[in-house]
Amino acid sequence: MQNILITGGSGLIGQRITDLLMEKGYQVAWLGRSLHGKQKTFVWNIEKQEIEAEAIEWADAIIHLAGAGVAEKRWTPERKKLILESRTHSTRLLFSSLGKAQNRPNTFISASAVGYYGFDTGTALVDESSPAGTDFLAEVVKAWENEAKKMESLDIRTVMLRTGIVLDADGGALKEMLKPPVAAPLGSGDQWMSWIHIEDLARMFLFALEKTTLQGVYNAVGANPATNQQLTQEAAYATGKTYIGIGVPGFVLRLVLGEMAGMVLGGNRVSCQKIQKAGYQFEFFELSAALKDIFHK
Repeated sequence: MQNILITGGSGLIGQRITDLLMEKGYQVAWLGRSLHGKQKTFVWNIEKQEIEAEAIEWADAIIHLAGAGVAEKRWTPERKKLILESRTHSTRLLFSSLGKAQNRPNTFISASAVGYYGFDTGTALVDESSPAGTDFLAEVVKAWENEAKKMESLDIRTVMLRTGIVLDADGGALKEMLKPPVAAPLGSGDQWMSWIHIEDLARMFLFALEKTTLQGVYNAVGANPATNQQLTQEAAYATGKTYIGIGVPGFVLRLVLGEMAGMVLGGNRVSCQKIQKAGYQFEFFELSAALKDIFHK
C-alpha cells in the first residue's frame, strides 16, 4: 500500500484523484496551507518556503497540482505574478525539501498545461515535440516544467501531464460557458478546444503513478478535439439550453477579459497519441458521450 501526497488536493481535480486513489486502497494526504477536517493533511507555507518535513518522509509518491487559477480573475500584473509564482515557487519548495530528505518518494507527477504550445496553434495537430509558445501562459508553463524537471536530478521518476480543457459539471470551462442565459460560441467558434473528461484526467494521473515506465511530458487531452462552436452547441444540447450560432465578438471579449481573451479566442488541436501508445485507454472518446455522462448521471 503506497502513501500518495497531493498538493492542490482540495481542488476539483485533486478531489477526484483522491477519491480514485482511496478506492484502490492507497493512503492519501494533502499538502495545503491549513489542516483539512476530512482528509489527512500536512501543512506548507510557499511564501516562507516552509514545509512539514514529515510530509516528504511519509510520501511514496507526490502528485503536484497546486497553482492559482488562470481564468478566475482578470490578469493584472499582480495576478500574473501570482499565477507564475504559485507554480514555480511551490515546485521549488518541493525540490529543495526532497533534496534534504533521507527517504524520498520514488515518483513525482506534476500537472502542466497545453498552454505550453501558445494561445493559438491553428488547425495543426501539435504533440509533445512541438515548440513552446511565446505568450504569458506559455512562459508560465515553461517555467513550471523547468522546475519540475529538476526532480530528475534526485533520481525521482518525473511525469508532467499537459492538461487540456477539463470537462466537469461542477467547475471549469463548462460551468463558465453555460453561465449566460443562452449558449453562444466565442469569436469565430472555429478555434480548437482539446478537452478531457475529468474522469479520464483523474485516471490518467493514476496511470502515470502505476505505469513505472512513464517518464517526461505527456499531453493529457482526449482523443477527439472539438471546435469551440461544436463544444458550445453540444453542451447546450446536453443541458437543454438555448443555443445561438452568432459568436460573441472578439473585441467584446477583449474589452471584458483583457489579455486573458487570448485563451478563448485562440485554440489548440492537441494529440494524445503518446500516452495512448504508452497504454492509456480512454473511457470517453466522443464529446457527446462525455457530456451525456457529465450532465445525466
